[in-house]
Amino acid sequence: MRFDVITLFPELFAPFLASGVTRRAYESGLVEVKLWNPREYADGNYRRVDDRPFGGGPGMVMMAEPLALCLQAIHADRAAGGAPKVPTVLFSPIGKVLDHAGVESWSAGAGAVLVCGRYEGLDQRFIQAHVDLQISLGDFVLSGGEIAAMALLDAVARLQPGVLNDEGSHQFDSFNPALDGLLDCPHYTRPESWRGQPVPATLMSGNHAHIERWRRERRLALTQHERPELVQKARESGHLSESDEAFLADLVENPDKDA
Repeated sequence: MRFDVITLFPELFAPFLASGVTRRAYESGLVEVKLWNPREYADGNYRRVDDRPFGGGPGMVMMAEPLALCLQAIHADRAAGGAPKVPTVLFSPIGKVLDHAGVESWSAGAGAVLVCGRYEGLDQRFIQAHVDLQISLGDFVLSGGEIAAMALLDAVARLQPGVLNDEGSHQFDSFNPALDGLLDCPHYTRPESWRGQPVPATLMSGNHAHIERWRRERRLALTQHERPELVQKARESGHLSESDEAFLADLVENPDKDA
């Protein structure tokens, strides 16, 4: 798996690729990341990569030619190394919001070329000619696509075999199909009592069946409260049992019921 990242700020990625548990994916080569600066493909002494927008208005727009030449170099480098052809992805507010299913799809693929925009955006002609897919992290705007690229890389890397200490731990992440797409439950660790707040008694009982039911109900309660549409999606997919539905019905009637 190889990701080529087009960015004006490749230095932002150095600590990211060398930190945390996901660094194992990059160090081992499970996920290869190559950084490309379009400024190296720009003309003139100043290597200019942006200009004012036609029609006026604030800000600057990234020019198409340096981006196109950079992308051309990436394609040549991938071909020389025998890397498969992959889509070119732009992080943009108009893109489809990245979700767990999307991350799982990317984690099983061959990678992509990730374009990190800056300023007011990219010349639309480059987008029309070269971008295959646009992705968004949500309804907000970042200063550039680098943080979005890191989010995708991190989410993909942690799903690779051998990256996490516990092979199955990602299966209990929020949104995972193993949890029927629900949010994960709260977690606790030592000490048993912290500043007068004890760990829920069920978790200390040693009764694994009761513990699993408690976790299921906390997932249902948290998801119903924070993301009710995920509960409805699980219901429509047939993932809720009779006991799940009974718990949710009781939750509606007694919203302040002690967990």
